[in-house]
Amino acid sequence: MLWRCSEIDGYEIEAKDGALGHVDDVLFEEARWTVRWLVVDTGHWLAGRRVLLPPSALGKPNAQARCFPVDLTKQQIEESPPLASDLPISRQAEAGLYQYYGWTPYWDGDLMPPLSYLSGGIGSGFLFPPGNERRERSELAAAADKPREALAGDPHLRSVGDTTGHAIRASDGDIGHVDDFLVDDEGWQIRYMVVDTRNWLPGRKVLIAPPWIKELDWSGRRVLLDLTRDAVKNSPPYDLQRPLARDYEAQLHDHYGREGYWPRG
Repeated sequence: MLWRCSEIDGYEIEAKDGALGHVDDVLFEEARWTVRWLVVDTGHWLAGRRVLLPPSALGKPNAQARCFPVDLTKQQIEESPPLASDLPISRQAEAGLYQYYGWTPYWDGDLMPPLSYLSGGIGSGFLFPPGNERRERSELAAAADKPREALAGDPHLRSVGDTTGHAIRASDGDIGHVDDFLVDDEGWQIRYMVVDTRNWLPGRKVLIAPPWIKELDWSGRRVLLDLTRDAVKNSPPYDLQRPLARDYEAQLHDHYGREGYWPRG
């Protein structure tokens, strides 16, 4: 199932002993276009405090109540390492959070290549994955104490909130701006950018998959595509009000002559 990030925004986070706050932003790793953290605004409970939670810590969502359960207490959240207010978030800071909670870091055993080389999804959806059992704190402490180089350097984490609004430029001209993201509940990978073309094709929104992106110009707030304006203009229309069907995805990928991320056959 694909979720719009705008739908996840505002979801409440329910601890074992009460509400922690709500989802305020989503941080994804640029190289793999995979969501690594939810930014949770704790509201009046911890005034002025935001905390990070990895998707693997979330239980099955309650879509009707718009909330995610987490197997944590409010005291655990309150005593967690403080979060710097702005990006970038260092790998050491991430390691400190995983050490504190006793969880397996996402980079442990992560031998996956960047998204441009992927052919299929990963993970086990919103439930706790089998490889995410709690580990001995001494083992995690040793990992956190390694030199920064041993931790594979600082990750390129990007904010969905900050990326929304970036201009989208085809190989021969502008086509619109980033309006939303579609995230797969199998592994929390970003499968598509939703592009608003209102200034070019009024009333039309189109989907762009990360492998079709040529370059990300973060300083210029632009996304450069490996596609022409005509190719985008003639792409299958996307209906925002309907769930995304696999038949539509296959039609979209066939239109651009690209392989799908799911196994075909």
